[in-house]
Amino acid sequence: MKKNIHPKYFDKATITCSCGAVFKTGSTQENMQVEMCSQCHPFYTGKKKILDTTGRVDRFKKLFEKSADKKEVIKKLKAVKKEVKPVKKEKAVKAEKSAKGGSASGGKTAKKK
Repeated sequence: MKKNIHPKYFDKATITCSCGAVFKTGSTQENMQVEMCSQCHPFYTGKKKILDTTGRVDRFKKLFEKSADKKEVIKKLKAVKKEVKPVKKEKAVKAEKSAKGGSASGGKTAKKK
């Protein structure tokens, strides 16, 4: 190994969490500050803790509710459209025109070349 290229190693480095827990370990830094540790992390404690400083979770929930409402309205509209059937279909219109004496094309005849 080359000399003077490796960082200094501290056998008694301290890691301090924002919850107040202090750990001793070996590291290349003598003191470290961390936001989460095994004593306050929700995965290890089983407590649900949301760190939401800008309201992103609330904003997401509002958008999700709006989209759910829109989906319900669309479903209702589709159900109404299925119930309502058109009164006159193309065949009925052609039958009416032929009964009046006109052709199905509106009185115009196609010319052959």
